[in-house]
Amino acid sequence: MNSQKEGLYLINKPRGRSSFSIVAQVRRLSGIKKVGHAGTLDPEAEGLLLVLVGKDFTRQAEKYSKLDKTYEFVIKLGEFSSTGDEEGAKTKVSDLKPTKAEIIKALSNYEGEIEQKPPVYSAIKINGQRAYKLARKGEEVKMPTRKVNIKSIKLLRYNYPFISIEADVSSGTYIRSLARTIGEDLKTGAYCTKIVRTKVGEFSLEEALAVD
Repeated sequence: MNSQKEGLYLINKPRGRSSFSIVAQVRRLSGIKKVGHAGTLDPEAEGLLLVLVGKDFTRQAEKYSKLDKTYEFVIKLGEFSSTGDEEGAKTKVSDLKPTKAEIIKALSNYEGEIEQKPPVYSAIKINGQRAYKLARKGEEVKMPTRKVNIKSIKLLRYNYPFISIEADVSSGTYIRSLARTIGEDLKTGAYCTKIVRTKVGEFSLEEALAVD
């Protein structure tokens, strides 16, 4: 084992890849068995993934996973999605076109500590099984609420039906759930069309390695 390969790696996870598949790729390339990550990104999300290589670093996974995160994400108004993103079944809600001022006001309601219910299609374990596996079987899944902290949230761009948003959030915040509740507040429905994690603590996507 080459100890020079051990360490904390910043990887730019592409859309369509699971976090686990990135870990498996690093394990294969490094020849080191102890490889993990600090905070899952959904397959449909992209951006900064902290990959820990070697026993000394995988032991610190919890410390790194608890760091605050920054996301840039795009939501589409007018519909809800069963998964909170492009993959789900869509339900038409409204053709209402909120003004930029209404959107800014709605976003301001989320700053601070909020109660959030994670999406059913998530990797949270319910009675020992992943929630998304139960949901795909058609079982009713009751998701527990959790308190999360939205440090800041701001409008980047608005071109109906798309809203681009940046948010600094505590660990454990679900962006797909945030998009859904913004859609509820605006009385239009909403789901994520793009999610990019740009920062984890002091680490930035700009410093990250491409997977290839």
